[in-house]
Amino acid sequence: MTTLVNRTYDEIQEGDSATLARTLTEKELVLFAAVSGDVNPVHLDAEFAKTTMFGEQIAHGMWSGSLISAALATVLPGPGTIYLGQELSFRRPVKLADTLTVTLTVKEKLSKNRVILDTLVTNQDGEKVVVGTATVMAPTEKAELTAPVLPEIKIG
Repeated sequence: MTTLVNRTYDEIQEGDSATLARTLTEKELVLFAAVSGDVNPVHLDAEFAKTTMFGEQIAHGMWSGSLISAALATVLPGPGTIYLGQELSFRRPVKLADTLTVTLTVKEKLSKNRVILDTLVTNQDGEKVVVGTATVMAPTEKAELTAPVLPEIKIG
């Protein structure tokens, strides 16, 4: 059981940071393709992917972007956050079994509970995968809740 605790706008300070890590599995790759509708064979067909500049299957760029969304929603600021905008720059491909770490750092607090965060995604070798900034509306009320348990989804 995972407990999610947010940080309210008043609690957040410039320089605050938080991380979230996730490893890309083939199951996640297939599920992301199913949900997004992006069935580009570079993601799903190992033989085709061998013929590309990457030489193997790679993740959808927005899978990395979705990890930023997850970190904002569950870690900093956490539950109650409203995601307003994102600037992303994709720096390198993500391959099966890569472990990505999202680091969020509060860059600036604005009026109307707006917060700008630097967003950095690195792989297990410390290489930058995605860099950018996110703009969110931070919650004003403290929240602590149990994360929902997702159903097990079987592929194939």
